[in-house]
Amino acid sequence: MYRILIVDDDNDIRTLLTRFLVKNNYDTANVRSGAAALEWMRGNKPDLVLCDFRLEDMNATELLPGIRDLHPTAAVIVITGYSDVKDAVEVIKLGAQDYVTKPLFPDEILVTIRQALAAMGHTTSSAKSEVSLQKNAADGGAEGTYLTGNSLQYSAIMRQVDLVAPTNFSVIIYGESGSGKEVIARQIHQKSNRSNRPFVAIDCGALSRELAGSELFGHEKGAFTGAIARKTGSLELANTGTIFLDEIGNLSYDIQVSLLRVVQERKIRRVGGTKDIDIDVRIIIASNEKLWNMARAGKFREDLYHRFNEFSIDVPPLRERKQDIMLFATHFLQLTNAELGKNVQGFDKEVTEVLENYVWYGNLRELKNVIKRATLLTEGNLIGIRSLPFEIANHSRLQFDYMGEGVIQQSNAVGVPQDPMMGGKLKAANIDAEHAVILEALKKAGYNKSKAARLLNIDRKTLYNKMKQFRDLDL
Repeated sequence: MYRILIVDDDNDIRTLLTRFLVKNNYDTANVRSGAAALEWMRGNKPDLVLCDFRLEDMNATELLPGIRDLHPTAAVIVITGYSDVKDAVEVIKLGAQDYVTKPLFPDEILVTIRQALAAMGHTTSSAKSEVSLQKNAADGGAEGTYLTGNSLQYSAIMRQVDLVAPTNFSVIIYGESGSGKEVIARQIHQKSNRSNRPFVAIDCGALSRELAGSELFGHEKGAFTGAIARKTGSLELANTGTIFLDEIGNLSYDIQVSLLRVVQERKIRRVGGTKDIDIDVRIIIASNEKLWNMARAGKFREDLYHRFNEFSIDVPPLRERKQDIMLFATHFLQLTNAELGKNVQGFDKEVTEVLENYVWYGNLRELKNVIKRATLLTEGNLIGIRSLPFEIANHSRLQFDYMGEGVIQQSNAVGVPQDPMMGGKLKAANIDAEHAVILEALKKAGYNKSKAARLLNIDRKTLYNKMKQFRDLDL
């Protein structure tokens, strides 16, 4: 069993990571500072260190040399915010194996850990693959479980999955962010003759230009500054199985060229390597924008598009398949009950009506997060309206319009007084409007707080302070 040291000054993150990693059969220890980490490592030997870039007493660039002095073979993964990616790249050059960006997603962390362990020579069959098993929603609860929808649209998708899964066709999956594209990819894998082989999911949007080649193709020791050991790339880890490349349109032109060779010849070459490696991997890609349009605009190689375009599936947004909303809401409730040790039985009538009529801008991802928070806040048997975030509970009486870089609340919104002085509710109206403005800016920025702060024309610290005032926005 691998031993992982978690270093983070946020107690909640340490607790959540510990529970998740223990559930996935890792031995864990956790500390809150760099000094405590070094002290722990003087008497213990971790296989991997998972540390936040910014700690209370030092940052990862200062901690890494100490880790290397004490345990040169320990893999290191850095947790960083979007605005710290450049710093994370610097840490990679100093010898860290990889980094993950906030918000943290369990599947991404698991794959990154397995790849980092493999790169440092801690390779086992479990470290080489990530295979998700399909379970019925009634089974309750692991992170990798999924279910199919009841709507006509989702039934049509499943017929396409059944049709293409037994083949070796490359598949393009189109859909909005959070609509379940990775779930569809996993279903294709599970119904193929590769189902007992590796499934590796990569978010191309999270790969920096500097590290994309190393992440996908691997690198040899000494290939660049900080490459202290050979790294096995994601394509090689997925050999004989399936690789899922999400948001593939974010890959740079040079990486697209290298990927074209993989598709044409089924060969890869590690960064800094001199030998070709034969691979047998099925490639499934996803995009929230039509790749043909990107190709015509010169943003994506047309020849690569045609290589991938053997079969395509369009996943409709959740707002277009309302029959599925309560099915997925109930599923997420069961998962959260298992995670939190609670026994919330369901949703009251008012909540059901609100959930079914909300637009769900963030699709299944937003629905899952809303249900998790509502379950945590619920003290009785049923989730009530007070447990829902403000913007969802009050969506029917609020309308928003995004104009340029500003957000306005329409004066003719249904149920909102045109004169905020009416009823002596000026202060409440101001608070509600401020909440709405911040929420819309966060959504427009993809929940990137730095971008949202720029849209609002405030600094990041002010945005954090404002978010803390609203419990449902304190992400």
